[in-house]
Amino acid sequence: MSRYYSYLNSTKQLLALYKGEEPFASFLKKHFAANKKFGSKDRKQISHLCYCYFRLGRVLMDLEIEERILTGLFLASVASNEILLALKPEWNEQIALPIAEKLSMMNGSVSIDDIFVWDNELSEAIEKESFILSHLVQPDLFLRIRPGKEIIAKQKLEAAGIVFKIINDSCLALPNTSKVDEVLKLNSEVVVQDYSSQRVGELLSLAVFNRKSKISVWDCCAASGGKSIMAKDVLGDIDLTVSDIRQSILVNLKKRFEEAAMKKYQSAIVDLSKPNLSFNAQSFDLVIADVPCTGSGTWSRTPEQLCYFDIKKIEEYAVLQKKIVANATLSVKKDGWLLYITCSVFKKENEAAVTEILNNKSFELVKRQVIKGYTLKADTMFAALFRKIE
Repeated sequence: MSRYYSYLNSTKQLLALYKGEEPFASFLKKHFAANKKFGSKDRKQISHLCYCYFRLGRVLMDLEIEERILTGLFLASVASNEILLALKPEWNEQIALPIAEKLSMMNGSVSIDDIFVWDNELSEAIEKESFILSHLVQPDLFLRIRPGKEIIAKQKLEAAGIVFKIINDSCLALPNTSKVDEVLKLNSEVVVQDYSSQRVGELLSLAVFNRKSKISVWDCCAASGGKSIMAKDVLGDIDLTVSDIRQSILVNLKKRFEEAAMKKYQSAIVDLSKPNLSFNAQSFDLVIADVPCTGSGTWSRTPEQLCYFDIKKIEEYAVLQKKIVANATLSVKKDGWLLYITCSVFKKENEAAVTEILNNKSFELVKRQVIKGYTLKADTMFAALFRKIE
């Protein structure tokens, strides 16, 4: 019993130290590196309790912190839990109930609106209740199998005893803690990529190109290069240019591209919040703008945002996105394509951005879509495909 109270005390200490100034995963890693007394099981239990606490958002803020941690653990668990069995056995007996029934056990004291308090900012296509409740669920780990690797990837997972679910011919879902890097060649055989992010490829497939010459593609906010690798796999041989604002990002991208056997590409450091004459003078068949955003469609993975997010960030990102798109669109060829992407659920970053792009009469909207992952243990994203008509 004392072990479980020790977990609670350690969790309380961590939560008191964390101020939301960096991703909680990074904070945890540094904390455990500086405190070697915690074994692997201790780290796992304490981390899980912290994340369960964050999943409550701003629910029951008047509760004692120990009670709030246990409430989060109860609502976010689907199977018997040793901590609840010891400290809240009456809750542990009801652990398999649907979330809605668990909430009713709280004597009406829990409002789901307190989990996610920015519901009036949501894109219209989002089903509010399902989306909010998804924050109590740990998302899956998704793999996109690269072309030609479908059989070997599944064989390796099966041989290692790793459970997976086939979503489609190229997508697998696995428990979030699966050690796939010990079994598969990442970026060569499979890419770790959320299901909703993979579905952005459906919009890529709608673009029609003049195949007389190699397609030129600019991934203008490339980050670690996941969308570029997918563009290569969907579109075939492409003339690829990648850019981002920081050199360190492009260094990581280079390593990933080496693993993916992508050797022919151009890269550059570009700040698209400012005009860039060298890039504006170029033109591309396809510009992919996976823009910086609030990341609100991914908060099931980073639930600390439910406690620390500042609503002013929505407008700040919307302004930045407007600048990026205004500069990126200058490099789209006539009859070329622009793919706008966010991992946000906020309309100011999504539908409002589409309206802004269409104010540029040179573009027509081909398709826009809220890619709903919240019923599939996946992220929720937004994507819109435009064609340049003048």
